Amino acid sequence: MRLGIDELLSQPALRAELRGPRVALLGHSASVNHVGRHTLDALITVGAVELVAAFGPQHGMRGDKQDNMIESDDYIDPVYRIPVFSLYGQVRYPTDEMLATFDILLIDLQDIGTRIYTYVTTLANMLSACAEHGKQVWVLDRPNPAGRPVEGRLLEPGWESFVGAGRLPMRHGLTFGELARWFVAERQLDLELRVIPMQGYDPQAAPGFGWPRDEIPWVNPSPNASSLNMVRCFPGTVLIEGTLLSEGRGTTMPLEVVGAPELDVGRLLRRMESLAADWMDGCLVRGCTFAPMFQKHAGELCQGIQIHTDSAHYAHERFRPYRLVALLLKAVRLEYPDAPLWRDFPYEYESERLAIDLIDGGQGLRAWVDDPQAEPGDLDARLCADETRWCEIRQPFLLYP
Repeated sequence: MRLGIDELLSQPALRAELRGPRVALLGHSASVNHVGRHTLDALITVGAVELVAAFGPQHGMRGDKQDNMIESDDYIDPVYRIPVFSLYGQVRYPTDEMLATFDILLIDLQDIGTRIYTYVTTLANMLSACAEHGKQVWVLDRPNPAGRPVEGRLLEPGWESFVGAGRLPMRHGLTFGELARWFVAERQLDLELRVIPMQGYDPQAAPGFGWPRDEIPWVNPSPNASSLNMVRCFPGTVLIEGTLLSEGRGTTMPLEVVGAPELDVGRLLRRMESLAADWMDGCLVRGCTFAPMFQKHAGELCQGIQIHTDSAHYAHERFRPYRLVALLLKAVRLEYPDAPLWRDFPYEYESERLAIDLIDGGQGLRAWVDDPQAEPGDLDARLCADETRWCEIRQPFLLYP
């Protein structure tokens, strides 16, 4: 299996097209080739292009920001003496001055296949900006480690945000190159877009089911995306960011564990099984305890669950993390009806709307959880309709079998 960056570096004809124009790179800590060399270093040291600038998304070009929602500054690369512009700092949409520095933008970002991951919005912003300014964009494609499964409601009109750049479901099942093709069509951009596809990539193949587990190294695309298990859980566990429960930030298992002090996990699991046991299929859900060192419930012993997709219990097509965590929230609400659940705080540059609604792309999930009469089948019907629709919409943009 060959990544888009490896295809570019190995093909003289492709590199020849980049000689002459000024080239910039949008990358981050996981922008590495098959031997783990950072794309910025590889491009410059092989003399493939005239690299004049670089851009970094959330967490920075080199992954320097460890916590969530921490901004980065512009700086001059200490080795190559080129400007590195932050797209998660004073601006999140590139300025005219930034865009004037280059003719062709190479995008080499490792995504994790979830709509609210901010790299998706950064991609959309850069595509729109480059279209406005007549710049070319080349996307060096990478695997979607969550694979092809689709889950969640389409983002509702009016709920666009920095964690919702378009009408995508929570789990979209596209690679970054495929996603770029969809954004260009969806936004009707007049843009010269080129995707350098991977070679030998099968998004359905075991054991990675989207991630070529034995072929390329896992490099955290963001500090808390520390494993393939986290990536698989994330389309569900990210919902917990909008609640008063801990999603495990401040532990060594962020976004794989969920809990809070004094929860009765046995009660919750029994309630979940009685409501929709099939929503717990495809993984191992284990009761656990953990004590976050920072963020929510710092220093407190939390009772909760850990989701495992790294054993014989994992069934790729049956695992539905969004439904699993929605079911957990429903059980918490039913078992603790008077306890506050939704967290009201500024979330990704939004302060007027609740974080849970921004994350979900509408108010439907919160309304379902809070309605004691609402059944799993009510939510499932709405999800299935949007998931079927998205599978039809995305079909023309797929590049791999």
